[in-house]
Amino acid sequence: MSPSDDLAIRLRRANFNRALADADLAAIGPILAPDVVMVTGTDSGVIAGRKAQILAWKREFGAPERTVYTRTPDDILISPIEPIAFEHGHWQGIAADDGHAVASGRYSAKWRRIRDEWQIEAELYLTLA
Repeated sequence: MSPSDDLAIRLRRANFNRALADADLAAIGPILAPDVVMVTGTDSGVIAGRKAQILAWKREFGAPERTVYTRTPDDILISPIEPIAFEHGHWQGIAADDGHAVASGRYSAKWRRIRDEWQIEAELYLTLA
């Protein structure tokens, strides 16, 4: 594992978290691979493709009771033979209006280095609380 790849993914994750907190759709797009897939935690809804995920975040940002999600990596495993990586961690959703915890759980994400930038290819969420 390259320490620089680990750090690059952690920085991309931090940028994604910041974009979610700031409701910044323009910052989210470049972090997602074109064919990204997200499987949500509670209802196992599948959101396939960058465009679909951006539309989902747009709806989330406009919700009357908006939730701000944060993903925190616990570990990142970089493939020694391919430009891919796996991230495992925990996530939390906090109500934007008063800061109370709405939901939380665990997640896994697959990353791919595309033209020297790490992009999320897939995310899978498990709701635990």
